Amino acid sequence: MPLWYQPRLALISPDMNNEERAVAFQCRESWLYGILHVPEHIGPRGVLIVVGGPQYRVGSHRQFTLLARHLAANGIPAMRFDCRGMGDSEGEPRTFEDMEEDVRSAIDTFLEEVPTLEDLVIWGLCDAASAALFYAHRDERVTGLVLLNPWVRTDHGAAKVYLKHYYMARLLQPDLWNKIRQGKFSYGKAIGSLSQIVGSVLKEKKERMTGGNADNGEPHATAPLPERMLAGLSRFNGKTLLILSGNDLTAQEFSDLVKGSAKWQRLLSSPAVSRQEIPEANHTFSRQKWKDQVVTWTSAWIRSW
Repeated sequence: MPLWYQPRLALISPDMNNEERAVAFQCRESWLYGILHVPEHIGPRGVLIVVGGPQYRVGSHRQFTLLARHLAANGIPAMRFDCRGMGDSEGEPRTFEDMEEDVRSAIDTFLEEVPTLEDLVIWGLCDAASAALFYAHRDERVTGLVLLNPWVRTDHGAAKVYLKHYYMARLLQPDLWNKIRQGKFSYGKAIGSLSQIVGSVLKEKKERMTGGNADNGEPHATAPLPERMLAGLSRFNGKTLLILSGNDLTAQEFSDLVKGSAKWQRLLSSPAVSRQEIPEANHTFSRQKWKDQVVTWTSAWIRSW
């Protein structure tokens, strides 16, 4: 463990009544690092913020830091941490498909640091939402999920969403027609790109050839990502808050998947699932009003049950 780390080092938060402190914990042979946000008056439910993609515990435009502080200001303990290979944490980098041990170690630490907690909610954006779905049903301590713009990417799905949402919208943009009039538009490049996408849309998905269920009833690791995520959510007995951006291709791919699947529609229509959307928001909810709306929905939902 680095000499600079002090597990009980208290930092003064902007609220002045809440405590922020560094935490270090082991996952196998690696040390992982995070920040624990403890309110003055601790509620019974905490939030573990799981970080996905090439990102660390602060988040884009300090999104995760601000979220954790808002939650603590509302009496909800929160913890954000770096998975192995990311940020300050040791170990080899890993994808969202291989984060189960990291998440479990973080939950163990969170409950040791705040022993009065009765249960936990996992909060995840993009592929962290996917990782949360893989994990939650395996741990009875997790009673809630907040999923933002879940990553359900397949080549087939990405091609469809680009064709439907990007290229169709591009035809309505004045700068495209200005380029065409000025002779600056590359027809060969555009045709090649479009042909590639159309080919992917029409291609039979070979992934399904290796689908099916493993001996424990869960989809094989080689099954398509949306199928495995569907299985994870269907096995989860807690509550779920789904938040989508309206101006984001990842969210649009997820929405298109749901529209085309009776199983997904049935699952998301359950009373245990709440849904919210910010029509103009981008993938990371980068504007202040979008971030504020996300944290308001999150804290209100957590305190509603």
